Amino acid sequence: MKGIYLHIPFCLSKCPYCGFYSIVQPGSVEAFVQALLEEIRFIATNNPPLPPGERDRVRADSWTFDTVYFGGGTPSVLHPKQIEIIIKQINRYFILTDGIESTFEANPGDCDYNYFQEIFGLGINRLNLGVQSFDEKTLRFLGRRHTAVQARKAIEDARQAGFKNIGLDLMYCLPGQGIDCWLDMLAVAIKYSPEHLSCYQLAIEDKTPFAIELQKGTFFLPDEEVQHDFFIRTAEFLEANGYIHYEVSNFSRGEEYFSRHNQKYWDHTPYLGIGPSAHSFDGSKRWWNCRSVTDYISILSQGKLPIQGQEILTTAQLSLERFFLGLRTKKGIHLQTFMERYSQDLIQEKGKELLRLQEEGLIYAQDGYIRPTLAGLAVADRLALM
Repeated sequence: MKGIYLHIPFCLSKCPYCGFYSIVQPGSVEAFVQALLEEIRFIATNNPPLPPGERDRVRADSWTFDTVYFGGGTPSVLHPKQIEIIIKQINRYFILTDGIESTFEANPGDCDYNYFQEIFGLGINRLNLGVQSFDEKTLRFLGRRHTAVQARKAIEDARQAGFKNIGLDLMYCLPGQGIDCWLDMLAVAIKYSPEHLSCYQLAIEDKTPFAIELQKGTFFLPDEEVQHDFFIRTAEFLEANGYIHYEVSNFSRGEEYFSRHNQKYWDHTPYLGIGPSAHSFDGSKRWWNCRSVTDYISILSQGKLPIQGQEILTTAQLSLERFFLGLRTKKGIHLQTFMERYSQDLIQEKGKELLRLQEEGLIYAQDGYIRPTLAGLAVADRLALM
């Protein structure tokens, strides 16, 4: 089942590590919301991203979705009334299944109990809080607007407002950070019993302020051995406390709390991206919107879709992607399904390489699957190329 991703490209301030597209122009929010509503209508009524010959073939099931994801940027810059208008437009033009997963990313400093109560009442049932840290010094280093006190209160307010599926984003492997301090941070996080945790190593994105500071030598990142230790200790700690390590950076308190939406990216399930810089995928083709709020609003006002580019992936490209992404997940790759989907017998074609990876303790075979070990997940970005 397909998913919808809505990119809300606004922040009240830019974090120095962030490479996602967003702007600090709150005065443009209302015009953006109107453009977003128009893009939803345009896609549903004209279906222009698909070649004309394919429209009738896929129209019967193109617009049924089981996940909606508000990402950004910072979606919590939106007023609940604006969120309500967007949700009504989605329901007007698309079919949403019963039991839909509806995720909303929020900054702890933007929201209070009343805000959480309002968006929960709109059908948002999965909340993702960008906590990043419970340490004040770390939050200042990361350029976050909220405080540790606000982070704790946001979790408590969200729970009181009715949310039964709360995820926390946390960042580790920071300059000067010790592993014990990080594990203490995790201990604070799990006291709130979040259903989901995303633990990301600090990555330096090109053209960000952190990239400039790193080049200047203002700070240094831990070496690969330390990064590896952080990763292993994080996984061991959370698994010992009842969390399933189901993807490189993601943990949950049960399979029912796996991010249904994010799994679509990992297993090549089609998704529709709406908003500036949003990407879409239909199973073989990707297309993406322009990376500019101004251009996005202008193009839609001219009765056009804001698509900047597209690519059609070959079967070989799709199989390589699926192999790479599959080895980033605990589930791994189902050999028979892979062969049916991509006409590639992995055992026959990559048998020697797979055997070597298994002997090195990086993967294992089970129930018709190839799955990464914890050591394999630690090097998942390179595993498919080994």
